[in-house]
Amino acid sequence: MIVVTGGAGFIGSNLVRGLNAIGREDVIVVDNLSGDRKFKNIADCRIADYLDLETFRARIAIRSTALPEVKVILHQGACTDTTESNGRYMLDNNYAYSRELLEYCAQSGIRFIYASSAAVYGTGVNFEEAPVNERPVNVYGYSKKLFDDVVRGENARSESQVAGLRYFNVYGPGERHKGRMASVALHLHGQLRSTGVGRLFRGSGGYGDGEQRRDFVHVDDVVEVNLWLLQHPEVSGIFNVGTGVSRSFNDLAAILIATLGTGRVEYIDMPADISSSYQSYTQAHLGALRAAGYAGSFRTLEAGLGAYAADLSRQSLMG
Repeated sequence: MIVVTGGAGFIGSNLVRGLNAIGREDVIVVDNLSGDRKFKNIADCRIADYLDLETFRARIAIRSTALPEVKVILHQGACTDTTESNGRYMLDNNYAYSRELLEYCAQSGIRFIYASSAAVYGTGVNFEEAPVNERPVNVYGYSKKLFDDVVRGENARSESQVAGLRYFNVYGPGERHKGRMASVALHLHGQLRSTGVGRLFRGSGGYGDGEQRRDFVHVDDVVEVNLWLLQHPEVSGIFNVGTGVSRSFNDLAAILIATLGTGRVEYIDMPADISSSYQSYTQAHLGALRAAGYAGSFRTLEAGLGAYAADLSRQSLMG
């Protein structure tokens, strides 16, 4: 039995679908479906059970009798709003909850694979998985770094797999419910289709208008890394998950415009609430992941975004 927390969310639902694709239906989805429509992300998935987040946390508190058949927890559940300023809320969702799961897994011999984030690197330029490079500039990034630091200590003692994945800029199907926190790819596609004009930020961090660079990674590639870790219980550690290549937002817009056959870009001021913590450049260092044995390739932005844009356009035509 496999638990996927945040299983109705963006990456979580794609991970459930990926598990189904390899014949795994013994999946327990954990999430909070109050007040949103994330259920659509898993409506076509085959799962063994669904647990509300609070019910799940209550069971975990029972420790050894909580989930006796579970062998692996794929922990994707978190507050991913990088503009959230309530540190108490963020640390409960991203740090305390994760610690509860880590301690439960350690006591129960359950393998634990979890989502971290490139936000731990802040506005730095070195993205190798080392504490010296980790300087988060918002409470979201801090909550992820704080837990990663706990995992570093736990990995020295744990007999079961404990692996953290630092996701870079993930895009792809299943992210509509994220609103403002959805990928720039989704927002740009919607803008270009509805008005013919895509909006990007004016220059920042020494980069020109729209020339800020990110490591954009398709969600299917993120799923593949998770599934590889599932198949390699001997691998523990903290690993970046990105393509290893940075691309500009102008590149992203140009691909979407070419796919749609029309559109242009205009540049707008960056909102004040993110300007001081904005990452103008990210690029995953993949040395640790490759050294661990992962040999899979990552989609180019042209391939991944082209497929995503075509899928979004089909959805729009279907209403």
